[in-house]
Amino acid sequence: MSFASLEFGLFFALVFAIYCALSHRGQNGFLLGASYVFYAAWDWRFVFLLLLSTVVDFSVGRALSQTNNERRRRHLAALSLVSNLGILGFFKYVGFFSEGFRDLAGLAGVQVSPFVLDIVLPAGISFYTFQTLSYTLDIYRRRLEPTQNFFDFALFVAFFPQLVAGPIERARRLLPQIVARREISLERINAGAWLILWGLYKKVAIADNLAAVVDAVYRPGSNATSGELILATYAFAWQIYCDFSGYTDIARGTARMMGFDLMLNFRVPYAAANPTEFWRRWHISLSEWLRDYLYISLGGNRLGAWFTYRNLFLTMVIGGLWHGAAWPFVLWGAYHGALLMGHRFLRRTADGSEGASDLVSGVRRMLHCFVLFQFVSLGWLIFRAESLAHIGELLGVLTGPFEAGLAGDWIFPFCFILAPLVAMQIAQERTKALDVVLRLPLAARALVYASLATGILLIGEQVGQPFIYFQF
Repeated sequence: MSFASLEFGLFFALVFAIYCALSHRGQNGFLLGASYVFYAAWDWRFVFLLLLSTVVDFSVGRALSQTNNERRRRHLAALSLVSNLGILGFFKYVGFFSEGFRDLAGLAGVQVSPFVLDIVLPAGISFYTFQTLSYTLDIYRRRLEPTQNFFDFALFVAFFPQLVAGPIERARRLLPQIVARREISLERINAGAWLILWGLYKKVAIADNLAAVVDAVYRPGSNATSGELILATYAFAWQIYCDFSGYTDIARGTARMMGFDLMLNFRVPYAAANPTEFWRRWHISLSEWLRDYLYISLGGNRLGAWFTYRNLFLTMVIGGLWHGAAWPFVLWGAYHGALLMGHRFLRRTADGSEGASDLVSGVRRMLHCFVLFQFVSLGWLIFRAESLAHIGELLGVLTGPFEAGLAGDWIFPFCFILAPLVAMQIAQERTKALDVVLRLPLAARALVYASLATGILLIGEQVGQPFIYFQF
């Protein structure tokens, strides 16, 4: 049940109408049932997997709060880790590691047959396993008291707006909102409706239109020219941003209409001036999860420069692997790890910005943003490729003689599609207000709404593609 479908629109309209008529406890019970119906619409068999993760981590959380024996607490935390990562590993990585073992054995001259299962990847498994795991780890670290209500915890895990593709919520943010009475107001409905409209526009009018060019060029054996590849790579940078942030906007919008505030997951990421800032703006919920539960656990920056570089690199490699069981994702993570290491090294030297005028500082920042976008876009080439061999093929085209091909014909439609987004991003960055449209006078706001709705109807893809992050 895709957010960009009429089916979901009808589902949410029905859910919202019933939800508004219920008491607080009735709302929670109804939302839990609706969330399981929503998830069952993808594949009813995986509802039991979602329930298993919920039962295990609820039980572990309560058990952790009932003992001060450190050995027992470590065993309980290990149970949650093994359970969550074991489920994730089995469904997502068993084939990848099996084939990797075969390749390593082949290098040693030993022929083995990989153990490969035809496993369907459960929707949202990477998101909800990290979400439930953070709950038990926070209790283990004594940063959170466990909830005593199983159904409240089950709703925290299965809350349908963010179940399939995040943001990855923390229990200390979302559980209090589940437990407390929520306000449904005209202001919240207006703000939520704006997020839904803007998210739909980014998905169906921008991302799905750019997908046609990206898919044509990145298809193995496409024989694309260097000009076509350059433009398609830039197109994919905007496609994946609009696709993923569009999903997040719709998730936050539906939740806000019901009185919930989900965390911000994107904050104009292509306005970042360095790799560290980029990861504070892109997929914020995953970046903060990796920082809090992996990077800091490895030692963070407490053990000296070289260990800090190691921890940054390992964190990003694992972050790349989180996206999928394929070597391009691992290489993409390693690439961003190298960028973060390089930035941290260069940051130790003076940047020469002290005493510079506002104009000079502004120009310098714009230049840094432009350069970083080139590096990030090159990373998207790695991310989008089908295999390591495909990456090599694409880089060969990119570094070869320049041939425009059809790139010249694509430039105008490309700029036309992106113009409203770029204008919005500039306004958001300059005002430091992501809800800048809601601050406009009523007439101007109505004009923006009408323009976006018209754009969705006129240039929106009627048969939209699945959200990219559904596969993760």
